[in-house]
Amino acid sequence: MDDTDSEDELPPGWEERSTKDGWVYYANHDEMKTQWEHPKTGKKKRCAGDLPYGWEQETDEKGQIIYVDHINKRTTYFDPRQAFTVEDVMVKPKRYDGNTAALEILQGRDLSDKVVLITGGNSGVGFETARSFALHGAHVILACRNLSRASKAVGLIQQEWHKARVEAMMCDLASLRSVREFAESFKAKKLPLHILVCNAAVCTQPWSLTEDGLESTFQICHLGHFLLVQCLQDVLRRSAPARVVVVSSESHRFTDLLDSSGKVDLALLSPPKKEYWSMLAYNRAKLCNILFSNELHRRFSSQGVTSNAVHPGNMMYTSIHRSWWLMTFLFTLARPFTKSMQQGAATTVYCAAAPELEGLGGMYFNNCFRCLPSIQAQDQSNAASLWELSERLVAERSAGIQAL
Repeated sequence: MDDTDSEDELPPGWEERSTKDGWVYYANHDEMKTQWEHPKTGKKKRCAGDLPYGWEQETDEKGQIIYVDHINKRTTYFDPRQAFTVEDVMVKPKRYDGNTAALEILQGRDLSDKVVLITGGNSGVGFETARSFALHGAHVILACRNLSRASKAVGLIQQEWHKARVEAMMCDLASLRSVREFAESFKAKKLPLHILVCNAAVCTQPWSLTEDGLESTFQICHLGHFLLVQCLQDVLRRSAPARVVVVSSESHRFTDLLDSSGKVDLALLSPPKKEYWSMLAYNRAKLCNILFSNELHRRFSSQGVTSNAVHPGNMMYTSIHRSWWLMTFLFTLARPFTKSMQQGAATTVYCAAAPELEGLGGMYFNNCFRCLPSIQAQDQSNAASLWELSERLVAERSAGIQAL
């Protein structure tokens, strides 16, 4: 008698194996025989997809097939694809939460046909996002202001997995000229673009103007990404289905962008020094991120390009707060109680790669769940107004005009 009610569990004396091309068969050690059908269900199975990245199929000195896990430095006769048979593919999507790591979401996925571009991917949540995609075979490009740090990040990923396809390119979001130059360099590679993650941000910075004459937090967090999407929109359309993920924050709830007449006000987005408060500037930029993502989806989704905004986590210890010692101190105190960088990257990776989100967008996610942003972030007229203002700003700066 079996000691389990599960019809999928093998009876005593049986073992599940697989052929070189992925077909599953069953060995009965008591009767010394093999068969294709499951001894309980009578069904045949086939392993779904290719080997997970980091694994290779080899043959030992006896001619038997073995599987080598280069990442964890181990060898086994068990085919890791047997965890993902064809009967397992059509199950309901797994539910994730704030404890989920980005690598868990991509478990068993082969992304070798995807090209992923991530701004600010050299550290923190951006680095873990890049690492997660690269370890699952995607061609990952880190668009970063500091090329030296970005190159070090590339080296760390390639040390972990020697076949990782990851590279660094120069892109300074505080310079609209640099964004345009980056876009031209990217287009020259003749690559598709399936996933664009607008991740880079600054917070608690002293007031400063960019070379384009705009407050730096607003330009780096929003306008630089807006121009990046504008410059790469044709590539995204040709690569459809393509996804854009815009990293925002729950802090978007604690601000507004409207003047007394109810219109999006540039004086609030890019204030003079005497009216500047760093946290308020950050909050406003994060509200811009959601409005931008929503309007991008509305304009481009019919052409196969979708967009969602995400909150990675509260008070995670990244380098974003390095400009203000008080914030660094507070983040240090909170560090034991906040997400890891892998957990912080999970919602971004989920929105970028989850099969159940194909074709869906215009939403805001926290802990891999859809949630409602602030009332202002839901206002379509605000999103349209911000888009039009952003278009005007980049057009005027392109023409050399430094003031409205």
